[in-house]
Amino acid sequence: MIRCHIVFYGWVQGVGFRYRARHAANLYGCIGGIRNEWDCSFTMEIQGTEENIDKVILAIKRGSYVRIENMDSRTIPLVEEETGFRRG
Repeated sequence: MIRCHIVFYGWVQGVGFRYRARHAANLYGCIGGIRNEWDCSFTMEIQGTEENIDKVILAIKRGSYVRIENMDSRTIPLVEEETGFRRG
């Protein structure tokens, strides 16, 4: 299990990005959350296996109208008591 802090940049606002992220996270058994930022980016903290986190990101990228131009990602400490995936 790992936890990643990821910031997504590009055409990500107003295209169902948070909904798609939550759906994919639930589908692949990941927990965490996502929120939109003032600069039109999205910040996501996601926890799961590296393989499942990759599947979540690929599912988001395949979405209609989503165009991720850049992602900043780093590994952060696990949050043991967290459950589910929330949209902020």
